[in-house]
Amino acid sequence: MRIGSREFIVGQRTFIMGILNTTPDSFSDGGQFNNLDQAIQRARQMIEEGADILDIGGESTRPNYTPIDIDEELSRVIPVIRAIRSFHDIPISIDTTKAVVAEEALKAGANLINDVWGFKADPKIAAVAAKYDCPCCLMHNRDNKDYTDLITDMLSDLKESVTIAQKAGIGPENIMIDPGIGFAKTYEHNLEALARME
Repeated sequence: MRIGSREFIVGQRTFIMGILNTTPDSFSDGGQFNNLDQAIQRARQMIEEGADILDIGGESTRPNYTPIDIDEELSRVIPVIRAIRSFHDIPISIDTTKAVVAEEALKAGANLINDVWGFKADPKIAAVAAKYDCPCCLMHNRDNKDYTDLITDMLSDLKESVTIAQKAGIGPENIMIDPGIGFAKTYEHNLEALARME
């Protein structure tokens, strides 16, 4: 898969995605990098430490998070993407569920759309990925934990996301899927998904 200026050959080695949340409330690093200077310093550190791609997110996805509007999300992520792009060509992923944010991020220098709702939250986001011929990461998610069979149901949910992408004109070479560890799953579900990754 080509992401930005780099080719990612699956199976050759494990690639490292550095997560940079420009939020006050994310579960992992909320409040640490929601200042532009801090975010850039962290981005430089992750690049030096060997990150293959940087994932920039402006809205928390932790349980019971407070949704934010498009303007607020844009104000958090676009300056960071532009700043990173000004000094490095590392592939940048935009972590968003909103078509407008995805498109503005791609214009600013992002190379991949990472959607934690697998293109199901905003009906226009798949068209943005197709328009810019950019790769997308479609994560498994749902609004309940009512599984008949976890893996069968996850595959069915993910196929829905892939179908949305394909109908928008996104080729298979630009689609990756994410099992969504920690999303709409119990502790036991997470362990089973990890154990049955294949």
